[in-house]
Amino acid sequence: MLCPKTTGVSREVVKWLQSLDLTLQYLKNVRRDFSSGYLVAEICSCYYPHHFPEHSFDRGTSLSAKQRNWSWIERSLQKQRLHLTKEVVDGTIHCKPGAAELLVQELYALLTNRSVLQLTWSEPAEITVHQPVRRSYGN
Repeated sequence: MLCPKTTGVSREVVKWLQSLDLTLQYLKNVRRDFSSGYLVAEICSCYYPHHFPEHSFDRGTSLSAKQRNWSWIERSLQKQRLHLTKEVVDGTIHCKPGAAELLVQELYALLTNRSVLQLTWSEPAEITVHQPVRRSYGN
């Protein structure tokens, strides 16, 4: 079962993923599970079934299989005028810490037109959460 604490993804996004009835219901390692692009293609096929035929994607974990899948995903998303951040996609392919989590939240925002807590990712640091500054006024 998906859990926000173990996936590093917000509760709202976890609920969305669960509602899609994906073939992989138990994400054990978000970095590894999303790196091939297969799950991303499966998610996109829920919204654009004619542009993301699941039989066109490889579940393989080799770099060449990942690159083929992601190339297809990027071309198909461009046809829908949707774009994922290249650095986040590359980080996801190479299982960089925080990249897959950010990619899932970015995908959620693109496909649902909803926003979630803004996350940023940079290669050396893992992931940074931008939250509003809370000011306390001492008494």
